[in-house]
Amino acid sequence: MAASVGRVALFALNGCRAALTPRWFGAQIARAFGTIGFLSLPVVGLTAYFTGAALALNIYSGGDRFSAESVMPQIVALGIARELGPVLAALMLAGRVAAAIASEIGAMRATEQVDAMVTLSTDPMRYLVAPRLIAAVVSLPLLTVVADVIGIAGGCEVAVRLLGMNAAIYVANTTAFLNPWDVESGLIKAAVFGFIVALMGCYHGMSAAGGARGVGRAATQAVVTSAILILAADFLLTSLFSRL
Repeated sequence: MAASVGRVALFALNGCRAALTPRWFGAQIARAFGTIGFLSLPVVGLTAYFTGAALALNIYSGGDRFSAESVMPQIVALGIARELGPVLAALMLAGRVAAAIASEIGAMRATEQVDAMVTLSTDPMRYLVAPRLIAAVVSLPLLTVVADVIGIAGGCEVAVRLLGMNAAIYVANTTAFLNPWDVESGLIKAAVFGFIVALMGCYHGMSAAGGARGVGRAATQAVVTSAILILAADFLLTSLFSRL
């Protein structure tokens, strides 16, 4: 266990060094942005919409027991901005992107393409890992902004169409209640989660061994470890932010 943690920590340090210092491969970074960010928009948007809608229904029915239905817009906005937006976007990214990264790099490892890069004096950390880390750290906060907007809109639509609330009052309550730190804390979490997703995908891909079976195992491990670390990091960050 300690050895595994040490290997991941060293890999993370090397990845950060490659991402923060030249030389950068612009084409690889742009490609990673498209794969990680743009192509993840549909799944993140749909997840956020239905989560916001379901959250609104549950909070309304729960508040109805205490005659507190009027606080539903505020709780939906706060829950999505602080927790559900970044966490659900990260989990969707873990399922879609971490497995893809691990599979792609694992296949390159299995077919000795990574060794060929080293032979040609190309650093795999700079060419394969750094672009994905950069793209994930930047893309996930942007996806979280989209998830926040769509999730709150989903809650608003349910409140207006199914629960008979006034749309103008719902929007006014939401905007008056949310403060900048609620959104900013979620975006900080999203950046950390993006780093975790890309790191786990790259690490397990680079560690893949044993042919096609090893590549499949690496993809599975990337998704599982990403999800666990995302939830653990969310707890730690929430604990930290609650003291600020």
